[in-house]
Amino acid sequence: MRNRYEALLVLNTQGREDNVKEIVDRLESEFQKEGAEIEQVQKMEKRAFSYVAGPVDSGFYVNFVFHAEPELITKLRSKFALDSEVYRQQYQRLSEKKEKPPKKVARQK
Repeated sequence: MRNRYEALLVLNTQGREDNVKEIVDRLESEFQKEGAEIEQVQKMEKRAFSYVAGPVDSGFYVNFVFHAEPELITKLRSKFALDSEVYRQQYQRLSEKKEKPPKKVARQK
């Protein structure tokens, strides 16, 4: 059963700020290669971290909304843990989009 997920990835772009689009495109193709159906890619901005716990002091945030099998999340975590351009990753299962019923319009007399 395919579920709807959200993945927030923080990219390590230090020294490569001009290559963000190529990195995001590559990550999107990685999702698709593994069988995820991308619904939306939201490129946020570069943000400084509130505290520095390593050599990276800021990151570029990208949010992916996609449909996939539950087993795929573990596979993606492992794959992106080895990717030097992905600094942090967080996954969350989302509820399915529900179609809103059409608005009722009052009849005019």
